[in-house]
Amino acid sequence: MTDHPIGTGTGSGGDDETRPRFTDKRRIDPLTGAVRDPETEGQARADAAAGTAEGDAPAAGPSAAGAGDASAPSGADDELAQARALADERLADLQRLQAEYVNYRRRVDRDRDVARDQTVVGVVEALMGVLDDVELARQHGELADGPFAAIAEKLETALGRFGWQRYGAAGEPFDPNVHEALMHAHSDDVTEPTVVQVLQPGHRVGERVVRAARVAVAEPQ
Repeated sequence: MTDHPIGTGTGSGGDDETRPRFTDKRRIDPLTGAVRDPETEGQARADAAAGTAEGDAPAAGPSAAGAGDASAPSGADDELAQARALADERLADLQRLQAEYVNYRRRVDRDRDVARDQTVVGVVEALMGVLDDVELARQHGELADGPFAAIAEKLETALGRFGWQRYGAAGEPFDPNVHEALMHAHSDDVTEPTVVQVLQPGHRVGERVVRAARVAVAEPQ
């Protein structure tokens, strides 16, 4: 027979735990006269209990889910915007530092070249008298051979590695930037101011003139 608890309700509508409980195991329903099915009634009671339990749990409404979804993208966008702003700031700092470093390297290289040229110029100025004597000896044929010729050649070769150069030759056009005219004459053999004699050769280091070539100049009539 099917179990049916029979109890007396309290004034509040709930079961009184202190009262005795009875189980109705009759196969015939006394009210309707129908035959009871234990499996059907058991399933009905289980469904009713499950429905009551589900009714007690608050259901999450679509508005709550929508509110959570709406707030999450907004926070993510703010964080992304802050991250991009920070990245742009760091990139600008890096570019500024790189430009400063490039300028620093250029300035250091330029200063190094200037210091090197000044040092070589100072050495050439100190040896200018020796270099003039070497050139005079070469013009008089005293440097054809011998140990002094080898020493003079080694000296000029060593200075040449640092950019030193002796210049000035007869027949080249006169240039006041690199020539110093000590003598002046007129001639029908020239069509422009021309160097006809080198009294003292000039010396320069790279593009810097240490001493202008001292020459005699001829101009056309």
